[in-house]
Amino acid sequence: MDIRLTKKYKRSAYYEAMNRLSDNKIRRSVILTGTRRVGKTTIQFQMIGSLLRYGIAPQKIVYVSLDHPMLKLAGFDEILDCYHENVYAGQDVYYFFDEVQYGKDWASWLKIIYDMQPDSKVIATGSASPALVQGSVESGAGRWSVIQVPTMSFYEYCELLEVERSVLKNADILASWLEMSQQERTGLMLQLSEIQNHFNRYLLVGGFPELALADNDIMAQQILREDVVYKVLKRDLPSLYNIRNSTELERIFLYLCNVSSSVVSIEAIAKELQGVSRPTVENYIKYLESANLIYQSWPVGMAGKKILKASPKIYIADAAIRNAVLMDDAILTNPEEMGKVVEAALYKHITSLYYRKATSVGYFRGGRKDKEVDIVVEMPNTKNILIEVKYREGAPIPDDSAICQLCADNAAAIVVTKSADDYGIHSIPNGERLIRIPAFAFLYLIGYTE
Repeated sequence: MDIRLTKKYKRSAYYEAMNRLSDNKIRRSVILTGTRRVGKTTIQFQMIGSLLRYGIAPQKIVYVSLDHPMLKLAGFDEILDCYHENVYAGQDVYYFFDEVQYGKDWASWLKIIYDMQPDSKVIATGSASPALVQGSVESGAGRWSVIQVPTMSFYEYCELLEVERSVLKNADILASWLEMSQQERTGLMLQLSEIQNHFNRYLLVGGFPELALADNDIMAQQILREDVVYKVLKRDLPSLYNIRNSTELERIFLYLCNVSSSVVSIEAIAKELQGVSRPTVENYIKYLESANLIYQSWPVGMAGKKILKASPKIYIADAAIRNAVLMDDAILTNPEEMGKVVEAALYKHITSLYYRKATSVGYFRGGRKDKEVDIVVEMPNTKNILIEVKYREGAPIPDDSAICQLCADNAAAIVVTKSADDYGIHSIPNGERLIRIPAFAFLYLIGYTE
């Protein structure tokens, strides 16, 4: 195998997948899911490289790209028969299936391999997560685990680009922020100041490893439009869900890019995009979520307070996708747009951190004046976490704002600011304290914690 395929930097999903693969007590197949160009195939190559270094014979390792035009015409049985008849006849194999959802009856075949070849292991990737999860429910219950591979966190971006910065020693700095003195916080912010200049570029092209390493940002965004967005909208989703009119899907996605970080109404979208029915809008939003292009954030209740009718907030899965689609060169100088971009990036970071824990991540809007908290993390056995994005200079937090009123109700509160010197503790009349922390530092520390 060409060593260049393995890449130097390894993401957290690689280590999680290797841990699952090496666990001899709980046997599971592993499926990595995430959008295109997020690094799933690279993780497979890195795992293959590790297996070879551990002494696994090369003939016991097989990599199959089911997205290949010729292999799409073949069935799983033909592919496996070809391998076993010509390369290795044994049953202790490491199977690597790339874009497994394109394989005919893939879920049944993974079940057969798991049941009939107890010494074999499967590592697969897929870009349509609900299809994979559904397959897990129907055929893979107790047989495989789905690992999410989101676009890179800001911390991973800095690691990949080998940004020079101070080494942090505390494993969970955010948890100790309230107990720190302001002098200690200042020391931490001085350590993090080296990464601030990289934050805006991360928001423009950041979350995709290959594009983050590109020298030409304009070309990187063009590739993002072509490979990540248009191939998914014009080829992947129409193929997976038998969509006849991909133009409607594109229109809906463009609309969602424009309203990213906002609460959306299915009826409003259908009305705005004349000729598109409500069921079509609803289905296509589910398909876009399945392709890991968007997140849906749903309202949550807080301390018995009434919430509005359940309508989701839509976030584009990576800020770079939205920027590439809208082709807005002035985004860095538009405070309102930057606020939306930062909130979307923050939501991605939070869901990535908590997706394997018994939590749900949503938003709150309700009460008598329909006040809102941007992001709410519902924790089962500890305080909920409330997060408000105030990405502008000198953003005040009124005492009657939702985050101030709700933080006393068994919840911790964080205000995400813009300026590097806008950090510390904000005290409110009810005696509670809110954390204030700049966006670049908060996103970096979330990724560091993960």
